[in-house]
Amino acid sequence: MKKMRLGRMLEFFIIGVVMGIVEDIIAVSISTGASITWKVLLVVTLVAIPFAIISELVVDHFKPFDHMN
Repeated sequence: MKKMRLGRMLEFFIIGVVMGIVEDIIAVSISTGASITWKVLLVVTLVAIPFAIISELVVDHFKPFDHMN
């Protein structure tokens, strides 16, 4: 049970990171017109990882109204 739960969490985390990177690259490209280099990709990745962690651990697993049921 725990192994499947961890696998699912990692799956959503990886998808979150990939989607965050794609989303940020599109935003950088459209808003600045800059060409996408390895340096830009590195910065975008470093920005996407914390947001993927926050969305996976806090938003997806935070249930403030569970005690009311």
